[in-house]
Amino acid sequence: MSGDHFHVHGPHDHEIEHAAAHGDKDPFASRVAVTTAVLATVGALFAYEGGATQAASSLAKNDAAIKKTEAADRWAFYQSKSGKQNLAELGMGLLGAQSQNEAVVAEIARLKAEAERYKSEKEGIKKEAEALEHESAEFDHESERQLHVHHRWAQATTAMQVAIALSAIALLTRRKWLQLGVYGLGAAGLALGLAAAALHV
Repeated sequence: MSGDHFHVHGPHDHEIEHAAAHGDKDPFASRVAVTTAVLATVGALFAYEGGATQAASSLAKNDAAIKKTEAADRWAFYQSKSGKQNLAELGMGLLGAQSQNEAVVAEIARLKAEAERYKSEKEGIKKEAEALEHESAEFDHESERQLHVHHRWAQATTAMQVAIALSAIALLTRRKWLQLGVYGLGAAGLALGLAAAALHV
């Protein structure tokens, strides 16, 4: 009795055995199998492109944050120079109210020169900060663009995956209308992939 065993075949097993035994005589199964292989290949390429654009979006977002931090540092430096300029101007005003001896006049001249130096240094720092803010905005824009392209690749990949699942159902049920659905979904996925490729350029 130990040599006896039972093996129960499911409908999918029967279809595989049938396709193996009569594959050359079953054009429906052959067409669905080839279509599934093509869909899987194209879907894998779309998934790769989707991952690449998602990574590019994240990198651009990181670069934007770095530039924004650098701009904030430059603005803090600008404020520091403004504070020093204000102190030098305040010192000039306070000293100007005192008697005009030689030491006071020299100190006023020194403070005036410092105030002018801080004022000119501020202009360069301001331009640097504004340029960094502009770079940050460009990186943010690029991140958003890449994310938009990523969504198109993800939609194309999803359409391909659903078409592959539908092709398995079509093979099991042998329904011609399901096979047409596979072609339709595959075409929709391909169109989405082409749209993503056009955006990616």
